[in-house]
Amino acid sequence: MSHRYPDPEVAAVYRAIYERRDMRHFKPDPVDEAVLARLLAAAHQAPSVGYMQPWRFIRVQDPQLRLAIHALTREEQGRTAQACGERAELVRGLKLEGILECGELLVVALPEGREAYVVGRRTMPEMDLCSAACAIQNLWLAARAEGLGMGWVSIYDPVRLDQLLGLPAGARTIAVLCLGHVDAFYPEPMLETLGWDRRRPMADLVYQDTWGRAVPTP
Repeated sequence: MSHRYPDPEVAAVYRAIYERRDMRHFKPDPVDEAVLARLLAAAHQAPSVGYMQPWRFIRVQDPQLRLAIHALTREEQGRTAQACGERAELVRGLKLEGILECGELLVVALPEGREAYVVGRRTMPEMDLCSAACAIQNLWLAARAEGLGMGWVSIYDPVRLDQLLGLPAGARTIAVLCLGHVDAFYPEPMLETLGWDRRRPMADLVYQDTWGRAVPTP
């Protein structure tokens, strides 16, 4: 008995993976409530170490709060530019978020009390972050399948964002997600188009048995 999906369904999964983009340009059209519910349900199906389910999604609907989050990202973009030396001007000119334009703004946080989850985290406590990242990726791929764009924003002062959102002690934000309708999906990652970097060959990133040992070619 084969557990493989039918060919069209397999192709759809791979298509969503290959066409997903970190989007920065959005239309202001609202996201349908039923679609948003499906996306959050997809996120909640993510695997988690020790079954801790450490993702918390905060839906930002207050316009003033959205403006305040945007201000945090603009401040950090300036600081990041300063830290990039000779590439500072390029960084200042990059569009790294779509907070004011996107139809939905979500903030993802890790909850307090995560230290109570020991299985799978005793020697690797960062697995709470990895688990939440799986939930974000689920949402991202589901959004692409629904025809919506999403962008993961990480240029902000997390302590100030935590305070802005009233997080309890021990909790912390890990992502600002811009979600919404787009005119078009980028044909390739935006930073690749702009010459910031390029996608590395898989042969440089996959090793066999020991670090740096290339996989033998057939």
